[in-house]
Amino acid sequence: MFRVAVIFLLSVSGLLAEKLDWQAIEPDLVVPEVVSGKPAPGKRVRVRFHEYQDAQIYHALYLPSDWKSGVKYPVIIEYPGNRHAHGDGSVESCKLGYGISGGKGVIWISMPFVDPKTKANAPKWWGEVDTTVAYCKKVVAQVCEDYGGDSKKVFLAGFSRGSIACNFIGLHDDEIAKLWCGFICHSHYEGVREWPGSSAEGAAERLKRLGDRPQWISHETSVVSTRDYLQQAKPDGKFTFVSLPFPEHTDRWVLREIPPRMALREWFWKVVGEK
Repeated sequence: MFRVAVIFLLSVSGLLAEKLDWQAIEPDLVVPEVVSGKPAPGKRVRVRFHEYQDAQIYHALYLPSDWKSGVKYPVIIEYPGNRHAHGDGSVESCKLGYGISGGKGVIWISMPFVDPKTKANAPKWWGEVDTTVAYCKKVVAQVCEDYGGDSKKVFLAGFSRGSIACNFIGLHDDEIAKLWCGFICHSHYEGVREWPGSSAEGAAERLKRLGDRPQWISHETSVVSTRDYLQQAKPDGKFTFVSLPFPEHTDRWVLREIPPRMALREWFWKVVGEK
């Protein structure tokens, strides 16, 4: 299984090997602004659970522009990166889900790391881990029950901090680990090095919960360090590795019609079709 993933890496790397000035290409997508109001097709709205009505804790729900009641849709649950020079660490900063779907055919949720102490979404790292995990479970249940999310086609995605969270949060316990049909991990990966709250031993234990579910793993310039780690940590894993042909630590490339996005979309819809 792992050998197949490495062959795919080499073929994709051949496609993307030449350095790409992605910033010179005009975006063909603009991420919708998060607004207040009721969910509706093509609208990205701020959602607060009842217990957080008096707090600044919320997620963003996007129903695709072609959404219809009674129809089942794949779901992308996405965690943002940390607050840094190129992002504010907010749910508003998420982009991967919209870049993959183009706003159609997929329900997209931008997720918070929940900090009950500050009563706000955490702009850096995990907030309170157990609370963040519980919040995520509740969101997935609600989107499947109320908005037509297909429980067999729920993906977990993230950039940077969010990519680490795919395993750190998404495989935290057996209950949350069962929610996902696939993972999209862009730029960083739990276990390759130590991160706040994440040890090598803990990462290895969480990775056992992955099973044979597929992960897209991409990184700017080179994904070799993650590939080498996983060859040792989970040699039977179903991983697709893509080294992006540019050095920028960003998720903005998904808003442009470039080969890496084409490859990611092809991978996503292939997994959807297999479920």
